[in-house]
Amino acid sequence: MSKEHTYCVIMAGGVGSRFWPMSRSVYPKQFLDFLGLGRTLLQQTYDRFLTICPAENILVVTNAQYAALVKDQLPNLKDHQVLAEPARRNTAPCVAYAAHVIAARDPKARMIVAPSDHLVLKEDAFRDTVELALGQASTSDCLVTLGIMPNRPDTGYGYIQFKEGEGSAHPRVKKVKTFTEKPDHETALRFLESGDFLWNAGIFIWTANSILKAFRTYLPEMAARFQDGEGSYGTPKEAAFIAGIYDGCDNVSIDYGIMEKADNVFTVVSEFGWSDLGTWGSLYEHLPHDTDGNTRVGKAVKLYDCARNVVHAQDDRLLVLQGLEDFIVVSTKDALLVCRKQDEQQIKRFVNDLTAEHGDRYV
Repeated sequence: MSKEHTYCVIMAGGVGSRFWPMSRSVYPKQFLDFLGLGRTLLQQTYDRFLTICPAENILVVTNAQYAALVKDQLPNLKDHQVLAEPARRNTAPCVAYAAHVIAARDPKARMIVAPSDHLVLKEDAFRDTVELALGQASTSDCLVTLGIMPNRPDTGYGYIQFKEGEGSAHPRVKKVKTFTEKPDHETALRFLESGDFLWNAGIFIWTANSILKAFRTYLPEMAARFQDGEGSYGTPKEAAFIAGIYDGCDNVSIDYGIMEKADNVFTVVSEFGWSDLGTWGSLYEHLPHDTDGNTRVGKAVKLYDCARNVVHAQDDRLLVLQGLEDFIVVSTKDALLVCRKQDEQQIKRFVNDLTAEHGDRYV
């Protein structure tokens, strides 16, 4: 099938609180250049999909408060390519909305759905993997997810267990047996040793018809809500219709609502230098290190007797650090975070406490 029937949906509505204090509710991490490359995570994701489908077939789904930010960072997008959600309702309504918009435009459409804030180091391998998944999705009524070959017992990812030799002639395309949410360390270690588990990358490929059929089967109430808008998608009536139904949608992920229940799910065994960049610690793995294992982003960072730290300074702020090992240090115009790397899961707690004490001033 030609590229003209391939569409990419970039999900860009998250808040990214684990990257506080850089990521804020008014300017979350997908709109930031965490890697110091001159392109934000959203812009890098958009650039990646330009090699897979036509520019006019890329849609960005985001919260209404970020629609202007999306258009500012991706000025080539037309207004109808930015789908503004009036409320946060997780990823299932986001996918349903995009699928209906695309299906109304192109009944033969096949879709790639991907987060806006993931890292891909091997662009060619990513493109080849997506093409393989598109081929599977185009030849049968199925839902495909990309599964990353794990190299450590990571407890921060969901896992996919696959079965051998069912439903596909290609050795990298496997039938999915089970999904498991973030496991404890012992379980993750067992998964790694078994050899039949992959990390769930949260990148999905299917035809518009297949995913809409899955919504009717597994989330019928949500399907009916969006079905009521037939005739309004792609017209001036779309925004008002979406505003009227979104608050009533269940807050449910596409993983839980459909992928974990469906019996026609496949995964493609993938290796393309992937990270979901979920935490400062995961960012540390992908930035250049000095001879003492420190990573630094900032124009004026000086380190003395420091080792294995993540240091991120906004703008031209001068940071001078001495004697720190295995810390996260992040400096912005109005906040300073100093936290042990091993305790980075506490950052969400810090954000919750700040919200309780100061409202949204610092978050």
